Amino acid sequence: MELTKHGHACVRLVHGDRTLVIDPGGFGERDAAAGADALLVTHEHPDHFDEGRLRSAMEADPAVELWAPRAVVEVMAPAFPGRVHAVGDGDTLTPAGFPVEVHGELHAVIHPDLPRVANVGFVVEDPSGTAGAVFHPGDALTVPEREVETLLLPLHAPWNKFSEVVDYVREVAPRRALAVHDGLLGPAGHAVYGRNMGPAGPGLGPTEYLRLEPGDSLVLA
Repeated sequence: MELTKHGHACVRLVHGDRTLVIDPGGFGERDAAAGADALLVTHEHPDHFDEGRLRSAMEADPAVELWAPRAVVEVMAPAFPGRVHAVGDGDTLTPAGFPVEVHGELHAVIHPDLPRVANVGFVVEDPSGTAGAVFHPGDALTVPEREVETLLLPLHAPWNKFSEVVDYVREVAPRRALAVHDGLLGPAGHAVYGRNMGPAGPGLGPTEYLRLEPGDSLVLA
């Protein structure tokens, strides 16, 4: 299974001739959802959910389906009846043949005065079983309470701080933590986070920290 990082929080998973795209939002490339066989969206915020990009992908291929929380479904379902599905914590599904578990319920707290929206995370298994699972938590530090090989780590956001991110990696204890949700950082910020997540920082236990540039790929094995 190959993982490609797109802008901000979007990733593309490819196994054989099947492609699954998660969170093609407004901070990423305009064509991030193009060519997907299935689409997953963690929540309704525009850096994760771009209606126009999803519509383009689904109009281009009538076989493409979308799984997301209800707020996203309510926007997308009228134009694509039968192809948009609501998901919640505990659900299991197989979009484009990828076994997926749904974990989590709510977005992390940005500020007590701001309402929290629904947010789900997706554990995606390698269809062949030759690579460990990938977990995209969306905008929450959800612990899936199961083993994951690759944690897509929300590195930087208005709702998190560095100490929480480090403790989250330690608790999930994946083989690798791959940075996502980093579109608000410039070069200096990436350098600071890279240093602090590496050997010079407080330590992530056995977990390897990685960051891909948008468009770069990693073969998971």
